Amino acid sequence: MAAPSGIDFTLRPIGRVESPLASTAEAPRQGDEGAPDAYLILDFDVQAGLHGIAVGDEILVLTWLHQADRKVLRVHPRGDRSRPEAGVFSTRAPSRPNPIGLHRVRVLDLDGVRVQVSGLEAIDGTPVLDLKPVLSGNIGER
Repeated sequence: MAAPSGIDFTLRPIGRVESPLASTAEAPRQGDEGAPDAYLILDFDVQAGLHGIAVGDEILVLTWLHQADRKVLRVHPRGDRSRPEAGVFSTRAPSRPNPIGLHRVRVLDLDGVRVQVSGLEAIDGTPVLDLKPVLSGNIGER
């Protein structure tokens, strides 16, 4: 079935998160708020895509926040009920129509299809959609 925009597409995870975080209740709101080191376990058929990624690199990990409520459009920012409601598109709330997670992490180790990263707030089993380099801002890099 086509989306209201007339475009129909399918996302396919390229791997999953392996993390000590077992539930969303345990996860910090952002990676820099105490998130543990974790692993990205990629599918073997995408391993060649890691070529050029090195220990120490910063990457963006796009995930599918599979436990999110896709019907939510307004939230209290950071779950703080003392703050006025805001639309999800003006927040980083995980529940939203398309619950795509965006995580800035540093690569700590690479071992085949296992990529150890720092400070990933995604829970164990979260599907990984894509990896992208953090750009330095210099024109012509990557």
